[in-house]
Amino acid sequence: MAKTLIAFFSRADENYFGGSMKYIEVGNTEVAIGKIKDRIDTDVFKIEMKTPYAKDYNTCIEEAKVHKRENARPELVSLLDSIDQYDTVILAYPNYWGTMPMAVFTFLEAFDFSGKTILPLCTNEGSGMGSSESDIKKLCPTAEVKIGLQLNGSGVNSADGQIESWLKSNGLM
Repeated sequence: MAKTLIAFFSRADENYFGGSMKYIEVGNTEVAIGKIKDRIDTDVFKIEMKTPYAKDYNTCIEEAKVHKRENARPELVSLLDSIDQYDTVILAYPNYWGTMPMAVFTFLEAFDFSGKTILPLCTNEGSGMGSSESDIKKLCPTAEVKIGLQLNGSGVNSADGQIESWLKSNGLM
């Protein structure tokens, strides 16, 4: 029987919402993941850095910029023992500097995705998927990386239709 895993990176605290800053308790990507969990049977793993980004938005984006420039692989709080039991991995993350947060790179490099299907989901405030889909293909060349879903982060609470359509088009609903 096919099993699905959601692996996601999400950041709460101060976030950018279409021109202004707003403090949030749950990150936009995690809100989207909650909507998926309500619709399909899946396991969930949160990708968390041992040293999280700052709560302040401007400091956070500077830290993320340094990570990207240095091609860093931040240490994670934990990793799954294995992903062997999963056929499909929904990989969800915000767009950081035109791609995924570098912690997602750390996660992807920790496993062999041979024969797996990866479904990218990227929250953003207008920057789209960036190079994240091609970056995933480079990191996981033996996986099938499907067309991702981009969601406007500040509009994620009303993204039910987009999420359902994407899940259906990928045979998960």
